[in-house]
Amino acid sequence: MRRSDFHYELPESLIAQAPAAERSASRLLVLDGNTGEVGDGVFASLPELLRAGDLLVFNRTRVIPARLYGRKPTGGAVELMIERVTGDREVIAQLRASKTPRPGSVLHLEGGASVSLVAREEGFWRVRFDRSVGPYLQQHGHMPLPPYIDRADEDADRERYQTVYADRPGAVAAPTAGLHFDTSLLTRLQRAGIESAFVTLHVGAGTFLPVRSDNLDEHRMHAERMILDQAACDAVSATHRRGGRVVAVGTTSVRTLESAAARDGTLAPCEKDTRLFIRPGFRFRVVDAMITNFHLPESTLLMLVSAFAGHDNVMRAYAHAVGQRYRFFSYGDAMFVTRREAAGEI
Repeated sequence: MRRSDFHYELPESLIAQAPAAERSASRLLVLDGNTGEVGDGVFASLPELLRAGDLLVFNRTRVIPARLYGRKPTGGAVELMIERVTGDREVIAQLRASKTPRPGSVLHLEGGASVSLVAREEGFWRVRFDRSVGPYLQQHGHMPLPPYIDRADEDADRERYQTVYADRPGAVAAPTAGLHFDTSLLTRLQRAGIESAFVTLHVGAGTFLPVRSDNLDEHRMHAERMILDQAACDAVSATHRRGGRVVAVGTTSVRTLESAAARDGTLAPCEKDTRLFIRPGFRFRVVDAMITNFHLPESTLLMLVSAFAGHDNVMRAYAHAVGQRYRFFSYGDAMFVTRREAAGEI
């Protein structure tokens, strides 16, 4: 398949610019990966779609205030988007400026901090701060809202562009499927016999990078750090033994589980970078159903969902969502998708 096979038309008015008033008040499109049948519901009804003994797998990464503003010595404006914190005073970052600075340049940021541009590597910069990164970000950093949200970040985004269970700082984009869960819904799920497990994948800014080649074989995924512990491995194994379903909350949870899976679907604890590119033809070994937001046209995330539920099924579901005026992308509505038995077939 080619990149153009994942194109769809989306009115700009359907791109959500702010979250719903209540997390679980979002709409929920239900897609059966086997039949292609589509249903419309609300996210608060999720417990009705699950069964006692199912397992929800959440990504517990926490978004850091990773966007920084400053100036070059010449006075020109610059913007740094941190991709990954690599040390107490060092980061990997994207840099935006009218003219690209040279290695060795010093930038002056808000709050009086200075940073040195050490070297450029694969489109990113290695950057060294003159102080500890973590405390500086908390005081002067901005929440890294996605590029399709056409407004500056606000104080409210520090809480709403974050899942209620996030406790592992390191992401520069939210695992957005988890944004729909509030404490009340989590309690209802627990009381209904739905189990929970947690993984960590620190979402990178590269998640918004476009697929530049129409030939998908030429696309190289950005690296993201993932952590899978023994507790999550045991929970997945126990779920499948009792006949329950492993339901990944978000594409990041899907990628974490499938990146760690052996050929027979077994999992072992690991901490590593993953560049797994899931597209039609991929064989899923762990995940049985998933919850996900609506994704950008021609994006790797839309390709992942298409691999999971069938390309034609997903593209028809997206056309339905546009027609029914669902809200799209990070602050938008969600889908509950079951896996196509011959997952990956068109």
